[in-house]
Formats: sequence, structure tokens, C-alpha cells
Amino acid sequence: MARGKVQMKRIENQVHRQVTFCKRRAGLLKKAKELSVLCDADIGLFIFSPHGKLFELATKGTMKGLIERYMKTTQGQAAQTEEATPSQPLDAREEINILKQEIEVLRKGPGYMFGGGAGNMTLDELDVLEKQLEIWLYHTRTTKMDIMFQEIQLLRNKEGVLKAANQYLQEKIEENTVITNAVPMTTNYTYPLTIQNELFQDLLLV
Repeated sequence: MARGKVQMKRIENQVHRQVTFCKRRAGLLKKAKELSVLCDADIGLFIFSPHGKLFELATKGTMKGLIERYMKTTQGQAAQTEEATPSQPLDAREEINILKQEIEVLRKGPGYMFGGGAGNMTLDELDVLEKQLEIWLYHTRTTKMDIMFQEIQLLRNKEGVLKAANQYLQEKIEENTVITNAVPMTTNYTYPLTIQNELFQDLLLV
């Protein structure tokens, strides 16, 4: 009877998972030993069980010796890779040369723009100058917009202060108006006349 195709996913049943681990581990170690014998290969193998138990195989020598050999090999490959890549001083020199060219273009630029002299600059230098001018124009416009926004904000702040002061003065005027209306107007009193009449009547009786 043909075996069914095994699905490559975690075995949920713990017993079946442990049995499969033991069988596959033994088969892997057996295949590693066979490969070492048949092909005269040095093989080092680490296996950690689900519970953290270590199983290892070193077909020739010891595992420590294989690890040291691996470290030396990888360090040598890394050194070869570094030698194959361009060195940093070359990159630095290229950047310095580019900066020198840009500085020279910037030095010639004002004289060309204000004093003429198209023959003093090459087409490449004019292209660099054009790009640099575009960058300057962009920064100039950006700075201009920032200053305008700041001035607008200051004007808005001043407007708010003036509105608050106007509101305060308006409230004071209204308060003074209310107080003025509450005080009665001074009129001619009849009390002095009454007193004079009473004195006159007393004199008549005497």
C-alpha cells in the first residue's frame, strides 16, 4: 500500500509529533554519516528537540574543531569581500572632486550672469549652474513665504489685541452710561419755601 503525501505543517498530536521527531532525527543523522563516508566530507550537525535537548554530530574530529574551521572560513570570505569593494578613500576623493567642480562653477557663475562671457563656461558647467540656480530660487521662495506667513501671523495677533482693547473700552463706556443714568438730576426743593411760609405765619400770629 502506497504511503500518502505528508503535509508540511506542525503535527498537533504531541505523541505523533515526538515519534516523528525521533524517526526523522535518526534518519537525518544516518544520512549525514553516509554522506561523510561516501564523499569524504566533513559534516557538523546540531539538532535541538522541542524540549531544548541537544543532539550533535561531527563526522570527523570534534564539533569545536568544525566550529573553529567555520569561523576562520567565514572571516576569510568577509575579508575578501571587503577587498573586492571600492575603498572609502576613493569615494572620498571622488566626492572632493565633485565639490571642487561645483565650487568652480559657483565661482564662475556670477561673472557669467552679470558680466557675460559665455565662452568661459562649458555646457556641463552651465547645466550645473542652472540646477544650482533652481535650488537657490526654491530656497529663496520658501524663505519668502515663511517670512510672509510670520508677518501675517503678527498682524493677526495685533488685530486680536486691538479687538480686545476695543471691547474693553466699549464695556467701560456702557458701565459709565449706566451709572450716569442711575444718579437723579438735581432740582429745586420746596423745603426752604415751606420753612419761610411757616416763619411768616408765626410772625403774623405774634
